[in-house]
Amino acid sequence: MTLKITNISKTYSNGVQALKNVSLDIPNGMYGLLGPNGAGKSTLMRILATLQDPDNGSIQLGDIDVLNEKDKVRETLGYLPQEFGVYPKAKAEDLLDYFAILKGITERRARKEVVEALLRQTNLWDVRKQKLGGFSGGMKQRFGVAVALLGNPKLMIVDEPTAGLDPAERVRFLNLLSELGENSVVLLSTHIVEDVSELCTRMAIINRGEILLEAEPLKAVEGLQGRIWRKIVDKSMLSLVEYEHNVISTKLLSGRTVVHIYSEEDPGNGFETVAPDLEDVYFTTMSGHVGNLKPETAL
Repeated sequence: MTLKITNISKTYSNGVQALKNVSLDIPNGMYGLLGPNGAGKSTLMRILATLQDPDNGSIQLGDIDVLNEKDKVRETLGYLPQEFGVYPKAKAEDLLDYFAILKGITERRARKEVVEALLRQTNLWDVRKQKLGGFSGGMKQRFGVAVALLGNPKLMIVDEPTAGLDPAERVRFLNLLSELGENSVVLLSTHIVEDVSELCTRMAIINRGEILLEAEPLKAVEGLQGRIWRKIVDKSMLSLVEYEHNVISTKLLSGRTVVHIYSEEDPGNGFETVAPDLEDVYFTTMSGHVGNLKPETAL
């Protein structure tokens, strides 16, 4: 099953144009939608989840018309929003059982088997009797995945899943997500480059409602070989470097600044070439050099 998004636009009543003719073809597997906060990611996720309508465009999930057959979409949809509420006094097992009933799993034995399987899959079986109010952020996210997986969805939407998680919980959560993309479309919306780098075989970069790049992460990285240069400078020199070069990113290191620039030729001035990574692809694209990526990076 594939998800085909064609010319989707959305403008809110306050005049903000959240999406501008967005078109994407998303196959089975993990697909990353990468962009800064306010880029339009959550608006697109809510449209795909049938929670709001676009102004124009079309969306097909296999043979389902997403915009006109919302009930069919909801039957095969798993959705983990960026923020979701839980009943803090409810036990994990009891609440998941309740959601299973709402999903249409009404036969008691079948429901018990589904609930147990999902709690084990999300590594929550040992805390199934614990109240959700006592769960850590990562545990709540994993419970959200368990709820989203009810009914074996063919479309799984995960919106900013690792925001606020500590490093250990993030690793556990990413390991869980990596298991989900074998038989369904899993759309991961995030502003964290590492999430996409570690999970996704395809990705798109979105900013201000527009798709700037759609590519395979590894090919996009390959397209920047020999074009990313690094230099460590004092903070006082940063403005001069920005004036003279196409600076794409800066990081602090022991009180000094690590500068990455984009250049198709040796810029001199003490810069050294470095092996690019997906973060360099992201910042190069966001800084407007996407058109300079090698043609084979585009899909």
